[in-house]
Amino acid sequence: MDIGVHTPPLYDRSFEEALSTLSEMGVDAVEPGVGGYPGDEHLSRSEYLDDEDAQAELQDALDEHDMRISALATHNNPLHPDDDQAETADTELREAIELADQLDVNTVTCFSGLPAGGPNDETPNWITAPWPQDHADAHEYQWEDVAIPYWSEIAEVADERGVDVAIEMHPNMLVYEPHGMLRLREATGERIGANFDPSHLYWQGIEITDAIRLLGEEDAIHHFHAKDTKVYEEQAREKGVLDTTAYTEEADRSWIFRSIGYGHGESHWKDVVSTLRMVGYEGALSIEHEDSLTSSLEGLEKAVDMLDRAVFDTQPGDTHWV
Repeated sequence: MDIGVHTPPLYDRSFEEALSTLSEMGVDAVEPGVGGYPGDEHLSRSEYLDDEDAQAELQDALDEHDMRISALATHNNPLHPDDDQAETADTELREAIELADQLDVNTVTCFSGLPAGGPNDETPNWITAPWPQDHADAHEYQWEDVAIPYWSEIAEVADERGVDVAIEMHPNMLVYEPHGMLRLREATGERIGANFDPSHLYWQGIEITDAIRLLGEEDAIHHFHAKDTKVYEEQAREKGVLDTTAYTEEADRSWIFRSIGYGHGESHWKDVVSTLRMVGYEGALSIEHEDSLTSSLEGLEKAVDMLDRAVFDTQPGDTHWV
């Protein structure tokens, strides 16, 4: 299992400088953004797509720092009711899949997207309850009329390229928890799976190791984001966890993203790593730093330090005691 880093926190330096910094930390893999919310400052699709010379230079830089790319990231909303926004996100995703194939990267990370509640609406609609009936009807429209047809087509594109699509379960997206993830996968095929990010599941009250087992039984974990969350019960008891307070107002929020180990302790993360191994996941633990209480560099350093004590460097040996 590799320790990786999603690289947007290091956009203050060039990609090669970021590789050097991360290599010195002991990082094995990177997940650069190629569009959408992560941006493409480190790996521009227009620069590398169909350019064998640029791709060769990129591989040389990776080899120099003993690094690999675990996934290309393009988190956006291809189901957006605004045609221009949806088209932009769709182009980013399709080109990311194509570039991943050309770079021999087997995974693209993204969001499921979120449609409107009906064909005439203009704003994405995150539905979290089945009543009044309008909401149940809108939810069915989102799945059956928009999401499943779109992701079925993307699954075919990804399969042609031999690339897995790893969807991050995220609030304000149609797929935000494991059962929704499995629903989309069942409807579209095995190329669609999870970019398992526990940070969005903690505050929903989801038990992380149970969710890993649930998705792992279906071989539905294509990538993993190492990111922690701290729930502040004194706030949550008053207003719950569906919190619209600004992320920069940390003291007033029910939960905030934290560096690995600052939301849940070392024993928890060792259990997470062990459960991932139980279900056969041996890919990257890609650290996504979004802790507003520390700098990017210090947050990454502390996360790498903890994960280094949690991951296994060797394959299991014979069970000689049996």
